[in-house]
Amino acid sequence: MNIDRLFSVVGSALGAQRQRLNIIAGNLANAGSTRSPDGGPYTRRDVVFQSVQQGSPFKQVFSAAFGGAAEPSGVRISQVISDPRPPRQVYDPKHPDADSKGFVSLPNVNSVEEMTNLLSTSRAYEANLAVLDAGKSMALRVLDLAR
Repeated sequence: MNIDRLFSVVGSALGAQRQRLNIIAGNLANAGSTRSPDGGPYTRRDVVFQSVQQGSPFKQVFSAAFGGAAEPSGVRISQVISDPRPPRQVYDPKHPDADSKGFVSLPNVNSVEEMTNLLSTSRAYEANLAVLDAGKSMALRVLDLAR
């Protein structure tokens, strides 16, 4: 695997994890929002990752046809989906958004789940940065050997 392919794969992973961090931050920021532009409480969002081939389409087809080595794949976010779980119902008759029975519909955001996702995503981001640093040090060593 050449070094630019490594940087391409790691770069795609860093970009995808950054976008996931933004989605998680939005979920946490809106954990108490009872009104959204769509009407009703905020709906939790999540991401769906998709593998993306890094390289020329010809090389991919040629490798598949003649048994070449598998090419490394990058990653991207294919879609941002809304969580289908229903909103939480809390009894608070004094709340301005309470229904006739005194229940308020709160977002389906679980703060503990979001913090777990946040930690997982930040660890994945850090791991990708470590791979990037390792690739950079390998490239610098190769340049030192060439002198």
